[in-house]
Amino acid sequence: MKCNDVRLKFCVYIINQLSQLFNKPTYIIFQLLSESGILDEYIINCYDTLHTLGREYLVDDIAGMLRDKGIII
Repeated sequence: MKCNDVRLKFCVYIINQLSQLFNKPTYIIFQLLSESGILDEYIINCYDTLHTLGREYLVDDIAGMLRDKGIII
């Protein structure tokens, strides 16, 4: 799916929220999400549903996906 301005802003928002949660630089979070496929396959592709959810749920959900993939932050 194409990443338009709205989806890009949403990705930046998620990356910033995870960066704050894990106290890691945003470029590290971006790299982990990108390499794991979560960024393209989940955050961008499921934007229509995800953007309706709350911040806490989103952050917990995506952090859980990273853990499920064996990624330790």
